[in-house]
Amino acid sequence: MGGLYIYGLLHIFSLLAVSTTALPAREPKTTSSQPGQINSNSVLVALLDSHYTELAELVEKALLLQKLEDVVGKQNITIFAPRNEALERDLDAEFKRFLLEPGNLRSLQTLILSHIVPVRVNSDEWPTHENQPQKHITLSNDRVHLQTDKKSGQKTVDLMRVIRPNDVVRPDGVIHGIERLLVPHSVLEDFNRRRSLRSISAVLPEGAPVVDPRTNKLIKKKKSVGPPPPPGAPPALPIYAAMAPGPSLAPAPAPGPGGPHHHFNGEAQVKDFITTLTHYGGYNELADILVNLTSLATEMGRLVSEGYLITVLAPNDEAMAKLTTDQLSEPGAPEQIMYYHMIPEYQTEESMYNAVRRFGKIKYDTLRLPHKMTAEEADGSVKFGQGEGSAYLFDPDIYTDGRISVQGIDGVLFPIEEKDHQISALQKSNRAKVVTKPRRGKLMETTCWMLGTMGQRLNACV
Repeated sequence: MGGLYIYGLLHIFSLLAVSTTALPAREPKTTSSQPGQINSNSVLVALLDSHYTELAELVEKALLLQKLEDVVGKQNITIFAPRNEALERDLDAEFKRFLLEPGNLRSLQTLILSHIVPVRVNSDEWPTHENQPQKHITLSNDRVHLQTDKKSGQKTVDLMRVIRPNDVVRPDGVIHGIERLLVPHSVLEDFNRRRSLRSISAVLPEGAPVVDPRTNKLIKKKKSVGPPPPPGAPPALPIYAAMAPGPSLAPAPAPGPGGPHHHFNGEAQVKDFITTLTHYGGYNELADILVNLTSLATEMGRLVSEGYLITVLAPNDEAMAKLTTDQLSEPGAPEQIMYYHMIPEYQTEESMYNAVRRFGKIKYDTLRLPHKMTAEEADGSVKFGQGEGSAYLFDPDIYTDGRISVQGIDGVLFPIEEKDHQISALQKSNRAKVVTKPRRGKLMETTCWMLGTMGQRLNACV
């Protein structure tokens, strides 16, 4: 019994010795199968030393060398490499700059990996023209189609000609030279998206959102049923929708002309009519208000650029000199006075005179909403306004160019409500200096009359 026990122990020790001696023999197999262990005869080393150095540089810039070493350590690969000329001269410069930008590293990696198939495909394994195209999944999870042209017998990869089949052959892979770069659809979409964003950011903002001033709608959302209006067509919106806010809301000048929707050079036309005023003589005060005291010249230029028509009733220097300090000291007073002298129509001396002769008293809209300008015939001319605050057409057609009309008048005009308010304020101030007795009420007047009829007198009635 003791001999059997000793024999069993010896048998176990012998098995353990055999197993320990067998372990070192498995180590070389394990180390040789580790990924990333490539030798000098690898296809990746051949790519760095081949005629496809431009593609090799892109692999390094895309930080894919370690990933490709891991793939080659496990299986054979096939590389479809574009020639250097295709990447140096034939590639679009903007697209190449997009690929090399640090923020587009993922797109560059997708582009490089779409040229590599994780399987060995030699030239003699290419499908013939009688067979269906072969589909292979690339390392970027895109598909490439290998086929042979029926007429020319030319091998292609996604319609790109293979100009050097089996150009580099190594134990772990093969390189085929192709004529141009393969661009996946996802990379192309990313490029177009980034390019459109760059073009938007490069344009100076003119307002957000972009609104068509002729339709008051967003340009991107506009769905035109018919053809767009011609450049000379009148605007569909009223002029008040195109005007800048009042002085209390927007003290800065309105944006000048030059945008994509302007059909006329309104700025040049406004400069011409102001120059004409100064050369004509007698209208320097008005020109000074338009240019220096307010931003109305810029506003008028913008409106004319958008296709609107303006008739300016220009008070001469003698009329402007009668304005008091109180009339000009209130905030926005110069703008309001000038807006009342601008009619959103194109009128000449002949057209206005014919209108008042035919229709009698007429009313014109002004840029000072909702006040209107009245006009009527008087002494063979056109008279604007009513009563003592009226003005006559004094210098007709100082400037007429089809968009802006300037008519000289001999007075400064105010709306009827404002004129009555100013007259009543003036009368009150004068009455305070002369009248000493308080005004009797209706009840006091009736009492004095009754006492007078009865022969009595009240001191308050004297």
